[in-house]
Amino acid sequence: MEQMMRKYPVGIQTFSEIINGGYIYVDKTDLVWELVHYAKFIFMSRPRRFGKSLLTSTLDSYFRGDKELFRGLKIMELEKEWTQYPVIHLDLSSTKGCTTPQEFQQSLIQTLKQLDIYEENADESTPGMKLDGLIRRLYKETGKQVVVLIDNYDAALPDALGDQAKLDAIQEELLNFCIPLKVEEQYVEYCFITGITRFPQPSIFSSFNNIVYVSMRPKFASICGFTEHEVQTVFKESIEQMAKDYHLTYEEMFNKIKQKYGGYHFAEDAEEVFNPFSLLNALGDRQLSNYWSTYSTPPFLINQMQHFNTDFASGNSLETLDFAFDVPTENMHDALPLLYQSGYLTIKGYDREIRAYELAIPNEEVHAAYVRDLLSPDADKHTVDEWEIDAMQP
Repeated sequence: MEQMMRKYPVGIQTFSEIINGGYIYVDKTDLVWELVHYAKFIFMSRPRRFGKSLLTSTLDSYFRGDKELFRGLKIMELEKEWTQYPVIHLDLSSTKGCTTPQEFQQSLIQTLKQLDIYEENADESTPGMKLDGLIRRLYKETGKQVVVLIDNYDAALPDALGDQAKLDAIQEELLNFCIPLKVEEQYVEYCFITGITRFPQPSIFSSFNNIVYVSMRPKFASICGFTEHEVQTVFKESIEQMAKDYHLTYEEMFNKIKQKYGGYHFAEDAEEVFNPFSLLNALGDRQLSNYWSTYSTPPFLINQMQHFNTDFASGNSLETLDFAFDVPTENMHDALPLLYQSGYLTIKGYDREIRAYELAIPNEEVHAAYVRDLLSPDADKHTVDEWEIDAMQP
């Protein structure tokens, strides 16, 4: 009966809802605190359904000073001030599917208008001008610097790969939107940007001369996803119940779960993490099913693989030089970094002498996606996209 009362936050990406709703929460708040104090401008990429939106929401609650939500969590031993800041929290997943700069502009404006703190100003015609004005007004009204959180910044970009004119146009609009974050730096307390890929480094992120990329920093390798220790402690009872269903010992059941949903490494020598979306679904259903790969491989990824003639026959040992991860997506010379960022490959080793990463398929669930989609002659018929599925989540 106790097992039936456990609430798994499947698809719930709002920190306050998880805490107030009594859902199981794996405490990452010590890493959240370190992330806040690591740098002023931060970019982090992670695969879909890996907790990016929950992390962004947790930062939102932290900067709003919602101390009560963090009672009993690790951050309480670290944070002493709990200063309240005005927060601009934007989810750009709504820009998915925009085919023209005008559509992209309108989508950004609608996203801004959905904010409770938004005020219409006739003198501000573009999304960038509206964001600039909003930052200035919030600072003037509160006397405090503003926190800007941007989730799914890259939602509109994948479909433009292969159409350079379209990609350039949308990137230009995104650049114009982000420029106020640099221009109004004196009014910005903290800025966190997240997405799946590192698309437009030379055009967009060049407007920040001090943005820090933490996607492959060992310090934050486990900030999204569950470590083996977390799985074996937070979900111990759940695994025991599941083991009974499968007529296995606890150790046997855990190993099956690990092979199915574990295996991810987001930095050199980093601790292994499990896919949180899949694990929560599996424990809630008490079934070892394929959850992360339920939907089709995105067309842009298949197109990139075909463009680079990527061979996955050796999917358990693929090598790429480390500088390849610093190349923006539109300038990549092979599809491996994109496959890594999208979650289809993970880091299995690093050769310091030649500065090369060994990449491999992380687990059985992702391998099933390879067999079904990437190795299928009909792979190009799939139309559902990672960003679209993320946007469909509650």
